[in-house]
Amino acid sequence: MKKKWGFLTICLLLTTMMLAACGQNNNNSGAGASTNTGSGNASTAPAESAGNTTGDSSGGKLILGTSADYPPFEFHIKGSDGNDQIVGIDIDIANEIAKDMGKELEIKDMQFSSLLNELSSGRVDLVISGLSPKPERAKQVDLSNIYYQAEQSIVVPESSQDKYATMESLEGKTIGVQTGSIQEDIGKGIKGAKLTSLAKISDIIMQLKSGRVDAAIIETPVAESYLKKVEGLAITSAKPTTEEDGYVIGVKKGNGDLMTKVNATLDRLKQAGKIDQFVTDANEIADQQSN
Repeated sequence: MKKKWGFLTICLLLTTMMLAACGQNNNNSGAGASTNTGSGNASTAPAESAGNTTGDSSGGKLILGTSADYPPFEFHIKGSDGNDQIVGIDIDIANEIAKDMGKELEIKDMQFSSLLNELSSGRVDLVISGLSPKPERAKQVDLSNIYYQAEQSIVVPESSQDKYATMESLEGKTIGVQTGSIQEDIGKGIKGAKLTSLAKISDIIMQLKSGRVDAAIIETPVAESYLKKVEGLAITSAKPTTEEDGYVIGVKKGNGDLMTKVNATLDRLKQAGKIDQFVTDANEIADQQSN
């Protein structure tokens, strides 16, 4: 009987140990399932990026690279809620591209010199930042159709409209321009001209009205907008010229699908006259924020 009970006792001990071992294996199996789920989620991001031919590396987002220090094309403002916002002509265009693609726009603000490298590396999907189509840029990234040609106008008091009918007539005169702009570069090329460089176009207009400057160089859509609101000013027949070839959008080299979508949106906006409206609106916002 002692042997029998001893044998039964050993069997019970072995059974208990086996059940405990099975329970431990089940717990480990559960932990492994949780870990694998996490790894699976992490591995889906590269898969989505690799299979994404639109350049959208984050699924439902279109990531814009820009350097938001170039009003009216891209610049910071304080919104009605008190938070910082990036707005401007290029931002309006980017929003339209994202909308046409059914994406949410995400803006990454960085130094201008970093933009094309960020694009080539895939950390942004497109670059819109007053980008001119220089040949060296076309070697690094693909460039869209030109979306904005910076046509310029000479604005003067109405009484001086005939006096300043040519660019030569502005030589040696005092000319108002926006600081850091294409217009400032044009003014520097006028022989003997004395430039009054100001941050706000509204201040340039005031300088004209008060007679502190003889003329101003302003982008045509912006000039036309101010002339509708300010009496006593006129656009002359003088035609400023610039070596700038207009502005384009950069897309990663070889991403033809995204480029097709970008150009389609640009064509739609140009045909509807929307880009000129973006120019006017952005300049008004910039002036309001500076008050």
